[in-house]
Amino acid sequence: MASTAESTIQDIAYVRFRVTDLDRQAMFLEKFGFKVDRANDMLFARGTDPDPYLYIAEQGPSPAFVALGFCARSMEALQQIAAQDAATIEPNPFPGGGSIVRLTDPNGNCVEVVYGATATQPIPVAARGGINTGEQKQRLGERLALPSPEVFIKRLGHVVLFVNDFHQTFDWYQKRFGLLISDEIVMQDGDSEQTLGAFTRCNLGQTYVDHHTLFFVHAGKAEFNHAAFEVADWDTLMQGHFELQRAGYTHSHGIGKHLLGSQVFDYWKDEDGFVLEHFTDGDLFNESFGSHKRPPQDLLANLWGPDGAPG
Repeated sequence: MASTAESTIQDIAYVRFRVTDLDRQAMFLEKFGFKVDRANDMLFARGTDPDPYLYIAEQGPSPAFVALGFCARSMEALQQIAAQDAATIEPNPFPGGGSIVRLTDPNGNCVEVVYGATATQPIPVAARGGINTGEQKQRLGERLALPSPEVFIKRLGHVVLFVNDFHQTFDWYQKRFGLLISDEIVMQDGDSEQTLGAFTRCNLGQTYVDHHTLFFVHAGKAEFNHAAFEVADWDTLMQGHFELQRAGYTHSHGIGKHLLGSQVFDYWKDEDGFVLEHFTDGDLFNESFGSHKRPPQDLLANLWGPDGAPG
């Protein structure tokens, strides 16, 4: 399953959901740190980066995960992706336009790949003062003032999916998008190995990318687990935590720091029970990092923080 070909996608781009109350969801998303716009009876939520949207919601009678979106590296790459499934390239109806291809993965998930969307103006992020550690003092002769930004989500970092069969799923995504395994979770079963899942990343050659873009869990079922959105730094993550807590939203798990990927994490549930994560300070690797096998105990292990998984 190894690949040396670079990815046809630049990064993960967005997630789409069906929710039961758009007004209620918009309030949650704003507290979570998005800038939220409403158009054609849908919610489009963006962060401070120039991506026109990171999260899309439509209203329906029952909540559901609708689609996973990626950004193609070029029109040629989009055509290459479409050709594998004889899929049609169409105009993208969402903000920013461009072209879109819609596919269905082996678990029945809708997978959308966009190219050519017009970027929006980035939202300025106020810088904080330097950090004074025990050994290095960067903030001298000044008080620390922390901004309280209305928008503090930066970008979508990764999505975790439960899948029916890991090997079938990874093979599908790898052939179309050129993903690499960062850490494969392997359990010894006598003389054989059983894969429980894997953290996978984009392959952009020597360019550094997140430790994982998609994590597939071999679960014997198809289900959305969570989506993780990057924030600027530790202080911003903590500010978001207490804003959500004061607003009465449901905390899921954290705060902690993962062993695999090293992200500082904080998981919350939205109004329909979907888990969304704030993270910061994650590992970055390029193609030369290779792929590694790790035991099951590393999967839920943290450098610090609570044990277990979000739930």
